[in-house]
Amino acid sequence: MSRPIRRLKVVTGHTTALRTSACGSEDVDLDSLAYGFMASQALFAALELGVFDYLAKGPQRVSDLAEGCGVPCNRLQTLLTALVAAKCLRRDESQLYSNSPNVQKFMVSTSKAYYGDYFKHQVGGLFYARMGQLAKVLRGEEVLDYSQWFSDPAVASLYTSAQHNGSLATAKSLFRKVSLATTGRMLDVGGGSGAFSLQAAQMNPELRATVLDLPEVCRVGRSLMEQAASPEKSRVGFKELDATSPAWPVEAESQDLALMSYLCGSVPEDVIAQLFQNAFRVLRSGGRLVVHDFMVDDTRDGPTLGAYWALQHVTVNPTGLGLAPCDISSRMKAAGFDHVEVFDMIAGMTKVVLATKP
Repeated sequence: MSRPIRRLKVVTGHTTALRTSACGSEDVDLDSLAYGFMASQALFAALELGVFDYLAKGPQRVSDLAEGCGVPCNRLQTLLTALVAAKCLRRDESQLYSNSPNVQKFMVSTSKAYYGDYFKHQVGGLFYARMGQLAKVLRGEEVLDYSQWFSDPAVASLYTSAQHNGSLATAKSLFRKVSLATTGRMLDVGGGSGAFSLQAAQMNPELRATVLDLPEVCRVGRSLMEQAASPEKSRVGFKELDATSPAWPVEAESQDLALMSYLCGSVPEDVIAQLFQNAFRVLRSGGRLVVHDFMVDDTRDGPTLGAYWALQHVTVNPTGLGLAPCDISSRMKAAGFDHVEVFDMIAGMTKVVLATKP
């Protein structure tokens, strides 16, 4: 005997999609937070495959991109869809893809403002893997500091080279805010590739700079400086030294400016005071100490990117300090500096604290 067919009445206008954690209030969007790593990997993959460089030539169809990138069409289509969703790419009515304005400016390798290597190699290649160990580091199960990390020539080369282009642009902006008019000698402590020193030399024809950094980092920095087209590179030198060492091979009262960019957040907390004491010793009266780093506000509730960077530093500097301007200014004053100033550098991410030796 056949069973009767029951017909279900569909009620329209009374159904809603499964609600996610996204909301319009001040509460956290858990899904976007948890899935954010997928978007960053889409960006890194696009850089690795040259997607943005191909599209810099003009809008293209997925089939043309697939051939150029050497990726099967179905896989590339999935990547392109994710990049459109992330607003990295745009697709028009003719199914042609093009770069977004920011991607065209910053992620195309031929652009003067390009810093894709920094994302691809440093953030994606190094920090991404380290962040996967965050919980272990927080529990104290795995400890690795920057000096150990950079003792590996491959890591030192990748990190230093990747940061070079981005640092040149940041340095130019920094020295527009920090005058170099009276600076004859500059000490670039933990200066890596020498990008800040090179930019300073370009902006002041009388300035000579010395980079203090780890041996492997100096090796990479010298190589990058040799490749630089700027004649100013002859006024940039390197000295191999762990900047956290008690004594610097620098004559007392010989410098007009001591720069510490991206250094204080990368060393143990108890070393920061020593760094400032050393800077005070080598600076002339009227000389300035300039600290530029990833920092959160003194209230320690943001900004977001500054807070994320502080957290990343924990994975390679577990005894360090998540920096806020008050942490730097108080230690500067304790070392003898005065006239402390604070200003934003990279909006929402880095700040500058500047002080003068009486």
